[in-house]
Amino acid sequence: MFIVLLGPPGVGKGTQAELLSQELGLPHVSSGELFREAIKAGTALGRKAQRYIDQGKLVPDKVTIAMVAERLNQPDCAGGAILDGFPRTIGQAKALDKVLAQRNASVDLVVYMNGSMEMLLQRLGGRWTCRNCQAVYHILHNPPREPGKCDLCGGELYQREDDTAETQRKRIEVYLEQTAPLVEHYRQRGLLVEINGELDIPGVYAQLRAALDRIR
Repeated sequence: MFIVLLGPPGVGKGTQAELLSQELGLPHVSSGELFREAIKAGTALGRKAQRYIDQGKLVPDKVTIAMVAERLNQPDCAGGAILDGFPRTIGQAKALDKVLAQRNASVDLVVYMNGSMEMLLQRLGGRWTCRNCQAVYHILHNPPREPGKCDLCGGELYQREDDTAETQRKRIEVYLEQTAPLVEHYRQRGLLVEINGELDIPGVYAQLRAALDRIR
């Protein structure tokens, strides 16, 4: 089963993908995490991605597709995956179809999580990331037990450069503009379910599970 979670930065795709991953036993494939790993490793693709991310722009399709295709070809994705942050364009969606078709699979469900600009900026403005393990916290919704310190590994928490309000607003605007055709693409294929991302974590997950139950 291959599930795609769509939605602007800050709407909570990563949190919901992790919950779904634990319940279904499917790997959570996050394009953002793939980018961060490549950037941390200093790969050529990682350096290219960094330049776009720092400007609040989407990473070009060619770079993104190469990273995701490599990840989906790993053994743990043989039974499916939960895709978070990919695809973001129709070109990426078509590339994903080709990758999955090679294993006689296809996208089963696309969930679009929506939310207001005000809510998204509030969530993103309080986000802190661990320098060591990349765990993400929020000062309001998911604070660490000890300020400035990761619960999991004890690493230092910091705010990424791309978490500033100005950069985040641009990221959200670019996302909404460039992914609007993708949302309609999946809607026309009968794969899209839209849910309210402004509810609390259990409330959003209940909607996600209801969508999954319908296709089952």
